[in-house]
Amino acid sequence: MAVGIVPSSGGIEAGKDYPGETTMYVIIACIVAAMGGLIFGYDIGISGGVTSMTPFLKSFFPSVYRKESGIQSSNQYCKFDSQILTLFTSSLYIAALLASFVASWITRRFGRTWTIFYGGLVFVVGAIMNGLAQNIAMLIIGRLLLGVGVGFASQSVPLYLSEMAPYKMRGALNQMFQLFITVGILIANVLNYFTNRMENGWRWSLGLAAVPGLVILVGGIFLPETPNFLIDRNRSEEAKKRLQRIRGVANVDEEYNDLVAASEASKKVTDPWHRLFFDRKYRPQLTYSVALPSLQQITGINVVMFYAPVLFKTLGFGGDASLMSALITGGVNVLATFVAIWLADRKGRRTLFLAGGIQMFISQLVVGGLIWYKFKWSGEGNVSGAYAIIVVLFICAFVTGFAYSWGPLAWLVISEILPLEVRSAGQSVNVSLNMFWTFVIGQAFLILLCHLKFLLFFVFAICVLGMSLFIYITLPETKGIPIEEMSRIWSLHSFWKKYIPTEDGVKLEEI
Repeated sequence: MAVGIVPSSGGIEAGKDYPGETTMYVIIACIVAAMGGLIFGYDIGISGGVTSMTPFLKSFFPSVYRKESGIQSSNQYCKFDSQILTLFTSSLYIAALLASFVASWITRRFGRTWTIFYGGLVFVVGAIMNGLAQNIAMLIIGRLLLGVGVGFASQSVPLYLSEMAPYKMRGALNQMFQLFITVGILIANVLNYFTNRMENGWRWSLGLAAVPGLVILVGGIFLPETPNFLIDRNRSEEAKKRLQRIRGVANVDEEYNDLVAASEASKKVTDPWHRLFFDRKYRPQLTYSVALPSLQQITGINVVMFYAPVLFKTLGFGGDASLMSALITGGVNVLATFVAIWLADRKGRRTLFLAGGIQMFISQLVVGGLIWYKFKWSGEGNVSGAYAIIVVLFICAFVTGFAYSWGPLAWLVISEILPLEVRSAGQSVNVSLNMFWTFVIGQAFLILLCHLKFLLFFVFAICVLGMSLFIYITLPETKGIPIEEMSRIWSLHSFWKKYIPTEDGVKLEEI
């Protein structure tokens, strides 16, 4: 059941209508910051393409090359099963996990923009090392540095976007982060398609990751800091001028006073980690900071996105055909993200979560069935052109469902429900768990595909069904509620009210 908050007599309005407009200044700032998603997306897209390139496999993973070329095995399910190969892909996410805790402290102490800058700087160094790699050690070290950059960007960018955006446009502007993740994936897929035809083209694919890194490095220098951070660092006059600039009006007293009140409350919290984990008041925020990033990864989306060329080769596609199929899914991913940007502030978060969940559930069942029909348990066989098109269509349907629901909304909801006093800590939990589960799924996928075969896609389908039920039961609607007043929805929700005391002056309206 969705809930909304309306003012009662003498109460505080949770649906305040702050004066101001969506200025070009704030739109440009949000677009530049959201480009932090490019480094995350580029890496997701580039790694799967590179690990399907024959020169790369010959140079660093000869045993995988022998299986992939059919010299050692004709089992389609197991041809890419290699722990070292998956470690190349997934090591980045362990580094990002650990980096997110450091980024949490930097974000709170030095600001969102400096965290973005440092993320870009480390990412550029990692990209150069990967492009020049002479052995597996250089590859892994470069990946670890890339992971630090991704961890910093994923920690700081969603917070920056939520704090800069007017609350009525928060859904659309915040989801630019996910949009640029999808753009990064698409750019990587395009590059992979062309560099696959070059001698040692994999070096270009890996090395050009420095370009999106440079974008956010420069962006971090010139981006304006958020009013929330300026107030938190006692730069009140500067904060008020910044708020007037980004809202486009002189009268920002009501919103400014609310930000000051939130900052004063946050300063009373000396240990945000302890409060987040042990104070019942933050039980919902902790639950979603843990659940949403974890559930987002067990949809199987990163299996499709960063192993797409490998997956399509496993299904019997040729080298160019597998990269082209990955390029198609990357394009669909970008287009579908615009659906979320358009509808999140119109239809709400819950509607998109549930619609996307149903679509992903059906798509995974169909993909699993198609793979079973063609390869059975033996894993031997090939697909015809028409059959391949059907497989790609349903994988695109799955990607579409994710791209307008769990992809952008998991980042959005967490960044908007966290109170200022635990915001950096909660976002760090979100990022670290997102990276942890990305690592686990990435490291285990090729093993699971080898042993569970087509059943793996049915497992993902069951996970999607369970997480959709979780959203239906527990998540209140958050659209249209100012970020500093979000905490009021929990004591009024049918599920959470048993854990959170009701505040005076606010009542529930079912919608």
